[in-house]
Amino acid sequence: MTEDDGGVPAVGATVHDTARDRVGRVMGHVGMYVQLRPLAGGLEWDADPNHLRPLTPAELLSALVAEANTRSRQHR
Repeated sequence: MTEDDGGVPAVGATVHDTARDRVGRVMGHVGMYVQLRPLAGGLEWDADPNHLRPLTPAELLSALVAEANTRSRQHR
């Protein structure tokens, strides 16, 4: 995971929020929180950077396939 100088994930990184058991893309940083958005879009949520971890390659692939499947179902 690419990190900013402060030790938090960089904007655009895909991470697992262990506190909520959700995967999200980093959209920004506000105060001490990281703003995440679901890969398929939707409402952002604030996450504590201490509860974020990078995805394994297998987890990232699985998350991206799930995102593509969601998009394909929306366009039927």
